[in-house]
Order: sequence, then C-alpha cells, then structure tokens
Amino acid sequence: MLALAMPAGVLRIGRVPVSRSPGTRAITGPLTLQENTLRHLDGTFPSKGGVEIYHQRWLPDGDAGAILLIAHGYGEHSGRYGDLVDFFVPRGFGVYSLDHRGHGRSGGERVHVESFDDYVDDLKSYSDSVREEAPDMPVFLLGHSMGVSIVVSYAARYQHQLAGLILSGAGTGRRRPAGAKQTDLAATVSKDPAVVQGYRDDPFVFHGTPPVSRRAAMSALNKAMPGRLRAISPPVLIMAGGASPLGDGEGRQLLYEQVASEDKTLKLYDGLMHEIFNEPERDRVFADLLSWLETRLLA
Repeated sequence: MLALAMPAGVLRIGRVPVSRSPGTRAITGPLTLQENTLRHLDGTFPSKGGVEIYHQRWLPDGDAGAILLIAHGYGEHSGRYGDLVDFFVPRGFGVYSLDHRGHGRSGGERVHVESFDDYVDDLKSYSDSVREEAPDMPVFLLGHSMGVSIVVSYAARYQHQLAGLILSGAGTGRRRPAGAKQTDLAATVSKDPAVVQGYRDDPFVFHGTPPVSRRAAMSALNKAMPGRLRAISPPVLIMAGGASPLGDGEGRQLLYEQVASEDKTLKLYDGLMHEIFNEPERDRVFADLLSWLETRLLA
C-alpha cells in the first residue's frame, strides 16, 4: 500500500466521490464509478519562490500496479480529468496530478511563468515525492496541450525515472503571433456542449488574456524544444483529435517525426476536438491508451 510521505506541506485524505469540473461526466455503461467512492488525497507543498502547489491523487482500493502522472494544459487544472480517473483507477492505476503554478488551486500570478523550467521543477518535486512512496512502481507521465512541453522538458532530463510518455493535444511550443486575436479556448475543447459550458463556468479555469511576461518564456521554450525532443528515449504515445481547431493533427505529426524514441506510436482521432479525454468518444481513446500501457508493462 502506498505510504503518504510528501514534501513539507498540507495533505488531506478521504474516501470521496471522484471530483470533476462542471460539464465532465462519468463514462456511461458498466464502467462508471459515478455512484462509487475512491481513495482521494489532496494537499499543497511549497515550491520555488514560496509558491504553494496544489496536488491530488486517486488510488484504487488495493495496491496500484502503475502510476499515471498528469501535467495538465494551459489555463486549466488537475480537476478536469475525472473521466480518465473513472476509467483507470478501477484497473489498478494510481492517478496523480498537480495544478501548475499560476493555475487552478495553486498559488502564483495567474498563468504567469518566468521560465517553463519552473513548471518542470515543480513537477520534479512532486514526482520525487511520488517515487519515494512507491520506488518500484512504473511511472507514466501524461501531458496534455501545454503539459506536452512540460512533460518533454522533464523527460529530457529525468527520463530514466519514467516507464513512458503520453502526449495529448496541440503541438509543443506553439506561439500566438503578436497582435493576433485571443483564441476562444472553450470552443476548442469538445463537441459536447456540456463540456464546453463547464469549461466556461469553471472558476478554476483561467479565461483572461495571458500576461505579456509569458511571451519570453514561450520564445525560450520554442528554441529549446527540438533538442529536448531529440533526447527522448522512453516509449512515447502521441494522441490527438483530428478536428481540433488548434492544429493538433499537424502538430502531432511533427512531434512524432522529431521525437527520438524508437518505440513511438501516433494515434489521430478523426472528428475529435482538442480534449480527447473529454469527448463523447473518450471510451475508445481510453481503451487505446490502456492497451498501450498494458503492452509496455508486460514488456
């Protein structure tokens, strides 16, 4: 059973229904846990600059066989992955995530970051604590959208700690041209109107204009990403929605070509929008992800 050691901070423990943002739903059919409870733990720990980082995890009743560690996307937070939790926790996975600095329940100026390496350092602190709890547990790092850049940057330094990477959403290092109109991100997330409205209504989602200070961090990231991708050797699964207005399909193909891993798989889902884990067809996406994970665990 996993221990509960964490960086100095606050940890809350309980058996509660899976937490989910408005507009996200449990998977329909016999796999839903909407009426059940999971072991849910959340808390905070101090990170660089004294910023308090919020984290949470969902654990199966028995021992977990592997860990999914999530790096969420720009402007959102760890609470928007309830459907993924519903699917994978009953299958023996522990699901862990943190809210990046400036996001969700974490501290810091909203979506501001001096360097993307600050996100990586926060993730490293959290990952180290997870590995202390379960040193022999395989860890798969899942990054969505902006989280792809964080995951790739993390893996370029610490890939020896990882069993594999799952990369979902838009291409890494994409930069909006100066003066371009701000994208209505809510309209890109899903075909499901309830998910779109839930994104708009979610008080923990950032809906404003990103600070100008973020542009320098993005520019440095763009320059660094090709080298970081060439450094990746663990197994990589790349997943994208072909109908995403953010150009996910094109970005995923470029990512597939650039990443150095010999074990790399590309899954493009025609008709799906940016958040493939929150689409009506998500059970198919989850089944593909589970099959990929099981194959690597057996290997």
